[in-house]
Amino acid sequence: MRLILISPYHTGSHQAWARGYARHSAHDVHLLTMAGRFWKWRMQGGALELARQVRETAERTGPPDAVLVTDMVNLPALIALARPWLNHAPIHLYAHENQLTYPPPPGEKRDLTYGMINVLSMVAADRIHFNSAYHRDEFFDELPRLLKHFPDYNHLEIIPQLREKSDVLPVGLELSDFDAFRPAAPEPGPLRILWNQRWEYDKNPGEFFRVLYALADEGLDFQLIVAGENFRQQPAEFAEARQRLARRIIHFGFAESRAEYARLLWRADVVVSAARHEFFGVSVLEAIYCGAWPLLPHRLSYPELLPRELHAAHLYQDFDDLLAKLRWALGHPQAVRAQNLASIAKPFRWETVAKRYDDAVSRMRPR
Repeated sequence: MRLILISPYHTGSHQAWARGYARHSAHDVHLLTMAGRFWKWRMQGGALELARQVRETAERTGPPDAVLVTDMVNLPALIALARPWLNHAPIHLYAHENQLTYPPPPGEKRDLTYGMINVLSMVAADRIHFNSAYHRDEFFDELPRLLKHFPDYNHLEIIPQLREKSDVLPVGLELSDFDAFRPAAPEPGPLRILWNQRWEYDKNPGEFFRVLYALADEGLDFQLIVAGENFRQQPAEFAEARQRLARRIIHFGFAESRAEYARLLWRADVVVSAARHEFFGVSVLEAIYCGAWPLLPHRLSYPELLPRELHAAHLYQDFDDLLAKLRWALGHPQAVRAQNLASIAKPFRWETVAKRYDDAVSRMRPR
């Protein structure tokens, strides 16, 4: 099938997802993209540019048999502007995130405009794919409150209709990228604790570092690897940690290449998340594949990633539970390094997941 994949915020995880599926799909995938910046403008006005790209692609390659768009697309606007090239193609919407439940920055109120764009796009789509069951369920828990916020004509009947056409397709991972950098043997020395998430408020770095300060004050030995992308000039939590934990730091900052990132993951012994928001968990799964022992909050999407029998050891309930579990790990480095949980991540390889996407697209034939 000839598939148009539309990614207007084409950077970071959105870009990796689009490129990964295009690379591994059995369909003929054509990527239509815009630079990954100005996300509000992408949702408000991106359809103007995307409609032009749809038209040019359809004239060059023929009309698509199916269309896959991300949640950053204003789909009703795109459909209106891209007629007749989209008249017969089933349209799939992939929800990496949503603007209805994504936590706003501290001190800011949620702008319901963008959550409503997500909702209208879902109504316009033929099929909706969420990246986790947690994401799907959280969205539909919140949707009635959004619609009831409006004074009339709130059409609550769309909620079961949207649920009916929704499913879960996890994000695919390019795990084979890491294989070439696998070390021959674990590196000796104190355990190396990894942070490899975005340097942002929703990932809760303050709690992560508070745990490390407490362990350092107890005199426990560990080293620290801090990677992940930074979108702020100088996040205060990271600046403080860089000073207070300086003698323990192996790496501090964004890994500039995939190879450098892979080497850091293979050096890590423990990966910790303190996130207040996570719809999937790509970075955690990448670290687990490379041998890191996970400590994750018992909330959000994390319980889906780990088999139930591992929840007690690897999912913590609160700050004190995280502190206790990490303290135990630092006291038992051989036990931590002996455990291989890479099999947890393997089902999310693109080689496996792309087939599920292909099947979902193939089931809906052109109208």
